[in-house]
Amino acid sequence: MNQIATFGAGCFWGAEDVFQKQEGVIDVVSGYMGGHVENPTYEQVCSGSTGHAEVVQITYDPEKISYRQLLDLFWRMHDPTQYHRQGPDVGEQYRSVIFVRSPEERTEAEALKEKVQTMFDKPVVTEIVEARTFWPAEAYHQNYVEKTGRGVCHVQNKSFL
Repeated sequence: MNQIATFGAGCFWGAEDVFQKQEGVIDVVSGYMGGHVENPTYEQVCSGSTGHAEVVQITYDPEKISYRQLLDLFWRMHDPTQYHRQGPDVGEQYRSVIFVRSPEERTEAEALKEKVQTMFDKPVVTEIVEARTFWPAEAYHQNYVEKTGRGVCHVQNKSFL
C-alpha cells in the first residue's frame, strides 16, 4: 500500500525535482502546509502572513523506497542549519520542516536529525511537526523544473545513513 511523506526543504521546485527522480516515488506534488489560512495562494504564502511552508507531498511505494531513504534525501538536498531560508530564498515559507503522520515517522525523523546534527557545526533547525492539511500549489508550480528547464539551487550533502 502506498504511503505519503511531506517535507519542506526551501523552494519546492528543487525538492520536487529531486524526489521525482527516485525509484519507488509514485507522485510528487508541490504545495503548502503548516499555516493557518485555508487554500492559500503563492502570493499569500510569500507574504509571510499565512504560516505555511513550501512543501512537497510525496506518494511512494514503501517496498521500493523506505521512509528513512526519503528522509536521507531530504537532509541531503538542503542546508538544515539555515533558519527560515535556503540560500537566496528568505522567509518562513522556506523553513526546513518534516511533517510526520505517525509516532514511527517521528521517531525515525528525530533519530536521523540527531545523526545529521553530528555532521554540522551549527545547530540543525529543522522542525519535526504533525502533518496538517496539504494545499496543492498552483498548476504553474507543478513539475516546474521539467516545464521550464530552469535549474535548482539545492545542495547535495553526503548520505546520512
